[in-house]
Amino acid sequence: MIQKYLSGSLSIERIAIPIPDLVPALRGIKIVQMSDFHFDGLRLSEGLLKKAIAKSNEVNPDLVVLTGDYVTDNPQPIYRLAQQLKSLRSRAGVYAVLGNHDLFQRGARDIITDALTQSGIRVLWNDVVYPLGEEIAIVGLPDYWAKQFEPKLVMDRIPIHIPRIVLSHNPDSAEDLQPWRVDLQLSGHTHGGQIVIPGIGPIVGKMQTIHRSLPKQVTRAFPFLRPGCHKVVDRWEWSEGLHKVGNNLLYINRGLGTYMPGRLFCPPEVTVITLTQT
Repeated sequence: MIQKYLSGSLSIERIAIPIPDLVPALRGIKIVQMSDFHFDGLRLSEGLLKKAIAKSNEVNPDLVVLTGDYVTDNPQPIYRLAQQLKSLRSRAGVYAVLGNHDLFQRGARDIITDALTQSGIRVLWNDVVYPLGEEIAIVGLPDYWAKQFEPKLVMDRIPIHIPRIVLSHNPDSAEDLQPWRVDLQLSGHTHGGQIVIPGIGPIVGKMQTIHRSLPKQVTRAFPFLRPGCHKVVDRWEWSEGLHKVGNNLLYINRGLGTYMPGRLFCPPEVTVITLTQT
């Protein structure tokens, strides 16, 4: 499997996020984020998946969130993945949003939603929930490229004084979310760029200028080198880590799955987020 040999070791990223208006009872709350599984028997090894779940459980999180792309093309592997994800433990439950790959095939959205739901994972689709209490909202949006991506339907329902965390698979959605208060947006989608050159950034972000010179045999063999793949996102500078977007905060998880040619200086990630006072 690609993942076994080309992904690198799992990285546990720990970040503290100051939240304005956070009530004392929520200070120190721990949220685990996982993203971009691409569970299809090729791009994510069983071993790495089990390790990621075990590391999440070791943290004893208050909440676990999953930010999309559970499968790659065929939705059927979701049943095996959902059985594994059933082992995730958290005080307030596990919540998920869908990614672009989860919508590729007709009916995939329903299949993936049903499988995750049967494993005790709530899938959010233009929803706002309060699993940690009424003092903080968790918003789940459809994938940015889905026609149902309408943040106004959800964001306008939340009183302005209530902190909120937004789950949105594609980080480009941060641009559209700027009219609203977003204390923390959690995204994935980019895989961190997979091939990262220190001091330069993800090489896939440079593909627009170099892919024309590559032989077709190369671009066919390596999906991340195909013409147009640089359009996975517009803002490759947001490919991983924490970013300020206007008045809002955005964090991008590098994901667990991988494509050819693998990962370089961009290990798969489980994120542990601790909420703090400002």
